[in-house]
Amino acid sequence: MMVGLGAKKVGQIASFGGKGAGQVLAAAAVALLIRLFSGPGPALPPEDDEPGRSDGDGGGEAPAAGGVRPVTVRWRSITCSVSDKSSKSVRFLLNNLSGEAKPGRLLAIMGPSGSGKTTLLNVLAGQLVASPRLHLSGLLEFNGQPRANKPYKFAYIRQDDLFFSQLTVRETLSLAAELQLSEDYSVDEREKYVNNLLFKLGLVSCAETRVGDAKVRGISGGEKKRLSLACELIASPSVIFADEPTTGLDAFQAEKVMETLRQLAEDGHTVICSIHQPRGSVYYKFDDILLLAEGALVYSGPAREEPLAYFSKFGYSCPDHVNPAEFLADLISIDYSSAESVNSSHKRIDGLVESFSQQSSEILYATPLTRREISRNGKKLDKRAAVRSKGGWWRQFWLLLKRAWLQASRDGPTNKVRVNMSIASAIIFGSVFWRMGRSQTSIQDRMGLLQVTAINTAMAALTKTVGVFPKERTIVDRERAKGSYALGPYLLSKLLAEIPIGAAFPLMFGALLYPMAHLHPNLCRFGKFCGVVTVESFAASAMGLTVGAMVPTTEAAMALGPSLMTVFIVFGGYYVNADNTPIIFRWIPRFSLIRWAFQGLCINEFSGLKFDHEHSFDIQTGEQALERLSFGGSRIRDTVIAQSRILLFWYYTTYVLLKKNKPRYQQLEYQPLHQSSPQPEDFGLENTKENLQQEPSLSDEVDLNQQFESPAVDQIRPFILEGL
Repeated sequence: MMVGLGAKKVGQIASFGGKGAGQVLAAAAVALLIRLFSGPGPALPPEDDEPGRSDGDGGGEAPAAGGVRPVTVRWRSITCSVSDKSSKSVRFLLNNLSGEAKPGRLLAIMGPSGSGKTTLLNVLAGQLVASPRLHLSGLLEFNGQPRANKPYKFAYIRQDDLFFSQLTVRETLSLAAELQLSEDYSVDEREKYVNNLLFKLGLVSCAETRVGDAKVRGISGGEKKRLSLACELIASPSVIFADEPTTGLDAFQAEKVMETLRQLAEDGHTVICSIHQPRGSVYYKFDDILLLAEGALVYSGPAREEPLAYFSKFGYSCPDHVNPAEFLADLISIDYSSAESVNSSHKRIDGLVESFSQQSSEILYATPLTRREISRNGKKLDKRAAVRSKGGWWRQFWLLLKRAWLQASRDGPTNKVRVNMSIASAIIFGSVFWRMGRSQTSIQDRMGLLQVTAINTAMAALTKTVGVFPKERTIVDRERAKGSYALGPYLLSKLLAEIPIGAAFPLMFGALLYPMAHLHPNLCRFGKFCGVVTVESFAASAMGLTVGAMVPTTEAAMALGPSLMTVFIVFGGYYVNADNTPIIFRWIPRFSLIRWAFQGLCINEFSGLKFDHEHSFDIQTGEQALERLSFGGSRIRDTVIAQSRILLFWYYTTYVLLKKNKPRYQQLEYQPLHQSSPQPEDFGLENTKENLQQEPSLSDEVDLNQQFESPAVDQIRPFILEGL
């Protein structure tokens, strides 16, 4: 409904030129902003609306120790393909994959780069970004039920660990707990819950250290990864997905992170991770592995010695004192050193894929997890932990306001740069326009100074916002996807938190520039000068939010923001007179925050000012100068109202864009078990890829408890690790 009002309200907000009618429209815009900010909180999943609801498969299975409900993830015939419009070809990212992950066990998805590890992980987690070029089919079950019917809590640890850099580890975790835990928790219980997570994830030693970023040194990469885990564990997820959790870490930190995942599996979680090439000690932490090569399944089953014994049946033996993970990675990788080696690699992989597809459509990894008994008190506590916060709008707002204030006030490097830029700009402009007099030539000088003041203020606020908001938007999208809070409280808290700090820089700039340039010497006029540039700064910052919400990356925002501002500068009232603006561009000055700021500054400066004159055609009063700029008859109040409407317009547009551009994920088209997965010939691509192997139809699925033997594979050359 809110989005549906967009066109009508935007049209009203954009009418900046009226007076009495403009005030009415401004009031309507304010009412609209209050309405959208006071909307309902985030929609909660059905399981959160019914705290007593069982997430099991209907068998009355009790949660595991620590309140983790055991969940077995099983997938069948998962096929993912992407089409290329230009060449009208189809490339298979995943080809007819089947398998399962059980609670209490750590499953690692391994394979060379481009084998489909992250794609499979995203499919299982429901995090594959939607695209019209993608086709995803298969069957995915949680405890024997489709995920759509039985939603289960899961955690997804991405490769990039994004946090608010100025918060400490404890503050980050505490705010996440405040937003996600039920209000049934007391302050002491919530603090104890956070302390337990810090201890469990090994974060006690860095609990009071800021997270940090590229500008400020903070915690290490391994600690950030464990903090990501801690934030995800607040909701007591049954399944944990981790996308290459060791990326960017040294061997020691990588092992610590994997040890943490191993411990979580032992606590009853179902843990699935993708990993490229682990060290030997990390490999032996895996309970199960799934090997992928070019999107096809090479092996799926128990880890450690079992895969080595399996491949040794085909003549591929792991040499002594060699990391098994390295051996397996070399075995299923393609050697591109020569055409002959590429051909040989394809033959070897095709033979292994075909051999495994003939064994069984699925491997039973281990015996089912034994049900564990938990105390009645523990069960009650964990149910409360599993309920997402049902706090009201205002509770979310105050928590987010606290976070936004801490982030803005502690950002020393950014604030220091802005202080230095404000002081330097004021000194430079004040030196160029030093002590302007009342001569005829000073009229042009005053106009030029006021124009560069408006431009400098707007550009400083814009570049600061577009430089940080795209990254922050990624964090907010992830938190909103978990249902932690609604969009309205976030935007309003961000606006209010930045008012004190955002206002300090224009005031600092004006306090230095005004006396140096000897502008209208009146304390009231100085206050109005600072007020105009401050409101302009907030309007430019709001515009930066909109730009950051429109584009996916910081680089794109940095390119688009100044380009839009350049258009507003051209129509800012100094270079092109409003009366001479072409009709098709007459609407641009109404949206130009540069124009309204320049107009307000000119009215404040020239009204009541007398100039020295020698000829009758000279400008004698400031009112005559305003008439030449087509600013005659206007008031400062009108310009401030217009700037406020621009600010509200950009904030409303940001709200709509963030609401509309919420990440969407590819839906899995369920493939009936009696049907096989799409074959290349189904797309008219019989010879697209010779080495693409297909598994047999699942209609011939064997008993899961049946043992299998590997048939001999002929015409496969023995695999020898080079250099050994």
